[in-house]
Amino acid sequence: MFASIANLPVFLLFFAISMALTVLYLVIYTFATAHNEFALIRQNVVSAAVALGLSLIGFALPLSSAVVYAVTVIDLVIWGLIAMIVQIAVYVMVRLIIPNLSQRIAAGEMAAALFLGAISLAAGILNASAMTF
Repeated sequence: MFASIANLPVFLLFFAISMALTVLYLVIYTFATAHNEFALIRQNVVSAAVALGLSLIGFALPLSSAVVYAVTVIDLVIWGLIAMIVQIAVYVMVRLIIPNLSQRIAAGEMAAALFLGAISLAAGILNASAMTF
């Protein structure tokens, strides 16, 4: 029993860093987008919640791989930041494909939100599986 609890400090450290990276991701991602996700979500715009939620999962998947494979805290932070960069790049790429993406999400269009979310999720899955350091 005590052997299991012996790793509790490492768990708490990695969990706290993962949560901090997740909050940082949300701050940076919502700053990078041309629409205000949280204001739209407060107004019950479902498309904004779907796009942001799937993007968050797309970030959390590779972050969880980073937690599994990280040997040090520095590994976790570096690979967490890489996961963040990938998700921001995905948003920029989708905006190139759909130039009025943010306006469509803000207007409640689910097609645009689901397209962004699906690509974010797919990128997160590929990113997670590529993290074999």
